[in-house]
Amino acid sequence: MPKLAASVLGLIVGVAALSPLGAGPALAHPHVWIIVETTLLYDKGAFTGLQHKWSFDQYYAAMAIEGLDKNKDGKYDREELAELAKVNIDGLKDFGYFTTAAVAGQEVKFAPPSEYWLEYTDSVLSLHFTLPFAEPVSAEAKGLTFSVQDPSFFIAFDLAKSDPVKLGTGAPPSCKIRVGSAKGEGALNDAFAKQFGAFAVAGAQPIVVDCQAP
Repeated sequence: MPKLAASVLGLIVGVAALSPLGAGPALAHPHVWIIVETTLLYDKGAFTGLQHKWSFDQYYAAMAIEGLDKNKDGKYDREELAELAKVNIDGLKDFGYFTTAAVAGQEVKFAPPSEYWLEYTDSVLSLHFTLPFAEPVSAEAKGLTFSVQDPSFFIAFDLAKSDPVKLGTGAPPSCKIRVGSAKGEGALNDAFAKQFGAFAVAGAQPIVVDCQAP
């Protein structure tokens, strides 16, 4: 089994280990669907990172939270989901959190995630986490581009249908966001290729940010 596939399965097994359901179904069909919503954080003239919200499909969510309602009140609070959140964040580390970015033809590196937690609301399980840029990216930089995807397709990432990407508080009004190809996408794909080796980059939905005056 390829290293990436085995590691992604390991993530799912790690989540299943917290559940009495066991890992059998996850191993038979190791596929998770995730809806992505992202806020591009801004501070003092620069973009500082990405604030992700990943909402999991109902089948994964049902497996993941089984047995975690420790006080039996029918709700899943942040404390009850804290261990599960850590399992996810720790497991995602080896894959750069399935997030890559590039600007001016160069890969943008990330610092370790911060402020991560899980919430379970209206039967939807969502992982929130902030992925800071290792160095701030000036708002004057041309064509900041980022994407969230799993090249092995064990996990299917889809952008939310409404407002999948937002600009953080204070971002210049001249900044525009669009989904699709742009100058610099090649660098983004190169970043994926470097990170994931032989796995092909296909089907990614790059997010392009341009703060240049029209």
